[in-house]
Amino acid sequence: MQKTIKILLVAFAVVGISTLFIYAGKMYRYDIRKYNALRDSTYSVYALPIPDSVTFAGEHVPLEYFDVREALDKELHKITYWHSQTFLYLKRAHRYFPVIEKILEKNGIPDDFKYLAVTESGLTNIVSPSGAAGFWQIMKKTGQSYGLEINKEIDERYNLEKASETACKYLNDMHRKYKNWALAAAAYNAGQGNLDKQLKRQKAESYYDLLLNTETARYVFRIIAFKIIMENPQNFGFKFRKRDLYPEIPYKTVILDSAVNNFADYAEQFETNYKMLKFFNPWIRDSFITNKNNKKYTIKIPAKGCRSEDYSKNIENPDSIINNINF
Repeated sequence: MQKTIKILLVAFAVVGISTLFIYAGKMYRYDIRKYNALRDSTYSVYALPIPDSVTFAGEHVPLEYFDVREALDKELHKITYWHSQTFLYLKRAHRYFPVIEKILEKNGIPDDFKYLAVTESGLTNIVSPSGAAGFWQIMKKTGQSYGLEINKEIDERYNLEKASETACKYLNDMHRKYKNWALAAAAYNAGQGNLDKQLKRQKAESYYDLLLNTETARYVFRIIAFKIIMENPQNFGFKFRKRDLYPEIPYKTVILDSAVNNFADYAEQFETNYKMLKFFNPWIRDSFITNKNNKKYTIKIPAKGCRSEDYSKNIENPDSIINNINF
């Protein structure tokens, strides 16, 4: 009798556990199907289209070569699907591209080179491990050779206008040498000496025919990819309103031709503070300036109201959707 009861209990347990697993499996499959349906209706990752033809600085990009096409394809995907960073580049471009574009045009540099600044720094005043600084990532020796003041108190590589002028001078020098904008851009990254060495060694005349170090091999393709994406961001899934972009902040200028013992006190004279003074003038590298030679510096002073909690009030149609970066 006891043996029979034990057999029945074991049988019931086996049936119960099996039923539980079957039910759980059905629930799991149901949840997965439900999740997949929701996912497919809200988010998908797509292979990105490559334009039939592309130019860089007015020059043909030979997409008919498989290696060129695949190199550009790689950068398009990397930049597009790094959503957070690319969105920030788009936001900053609205503030800084107008400044850069005017300087490029004045110096006869193709407009596409504004994307070189995006490639170099993401439009921020960063410092590289090698010591290159600012939006244009200019090395100290190079900056000084083109007339920038660089010392412990002043570093004009962080002055957007002056650094942009310096980048233009260098690019024009490289274009005069190579007669080609893609090679000029490559020289900006690798240095003239390194590029000359590879051109001679490989008996090549085109950037697209050169076997280069990883960074320089990607460099021009990254610039081109930024151009393609930022000219038509909506084609790559980036949607935003005017109010989402960083606006140009109004400022006035004053001339400084003497020493300043404390820039915090100096800022108070203009009804601003040290933080804002440094934001508008990042090339001031210390809290004071000796200025022994009474050199004249142009200081940007933020206009009143520049820290308004809702600067979108000054934007016309702030909720309108942006379709391209040519604002």
